[in-house]
Amino acid sequence: MQTRSSSSSLPIVADVHMHTSHSHGVASTAAMYAAAKAKGLSIIGFSEHSPRPEGYCYATDYQENLRATFATYIAEVQALKATAAQEGITVLLGLEVDYIAGQEDYARALCTEYPYDYIIGGLHFQGTWGFDGPEKEWEGISQAQRFTAYARYYQDLERMCRTGLFHVAAHPDLIKIHTVADFHHWLATPQAPALIDAALLAMKETGMAMEVSSAGLRKNCQEVYPCPAIIQRAAALGLPISFGADAHCENTPAFAFAELAHYAQQFGYAHSLIFSQGTPQVLPFSAGHAMLCTKPQGHGA
Repeated sequence: MQTRSSSSSLPIVADVHMHTSHSHGVASTAAMYAAAKAKGLSIIGFSEHSPRPEGYCYATDYQENLRATFATYIAEVQALKATAAQEGITVLLGLEVDYIAGQEDYARALCTEYPYDYIIGGLHFQGTWGFDGPEKEWEGISQAQRFTAYARYYQDLERMCRTGLFHVAAHPDLIKIHTVADFHHWLATPQAPALIDAALLAMKETGMAMEVSSAGLRKNCQEVYPCPAIIQRAAALGLPISFGADAHCENTPAFAFAELAHYAQQFGYAHSLIFSQGTPQVLPFSAGHAMLCTKPQGHGA
């Protein structure tokens, strides 16, 4: 896979969305750390997927391995924190929680089990359907049904943010992954702006950051998460952003970060947020150290 950013020109020094072989990544925690360090990152956030409630799964899933090795993941990242500090690098312990409407108590227990620096909230399910699974699962779904799925996604996103459990909202238009053309048609419908704005406002009012992710450039949709129409609305609200590559292999930490920085700057952004022990910090795109943010947290975890 092509690497689209080099350490010599890396404008973003924090990548806080990274997975390992404890879930469906293909490299160990140590290998992902080494790859991220080689890219020139000085703040490296591990945000492994969370266990899910029974019955919420993909046809091919990683949950059995994740459950068996999750404590090992925590121990590995905690050990890396000390090692990395000696090298002048900050390692953060994070978690990407699958938010599932109606399973808030399960999510709350996950968020408080370990001393996480930050929690990413991610929407991947509608009911028991993992909608970012195989593309073929969208075949035979009419445009009207797709529009309904898009609307539900933003309703669930608002609910997720209002829980106060999360610091970052992951890939905020992931629902477009396999049907990007129809998603853009939906964006032009009368109902879409209000649903999107409600979700973005919930992020802002609960002290969250919206993720700007390069992962979509590697997927069928072939565009950044979120698309221009959504990041423009976020910028108008003054919603902070967080950068992530959603890395699952050694080639993808800081993937396309030069492109990502340019993209965000087009909408007036010059800073991103990271979270350390739940405390938000402001990080200029090209600076190597964070400054304490004065924004209120608004989190329960």
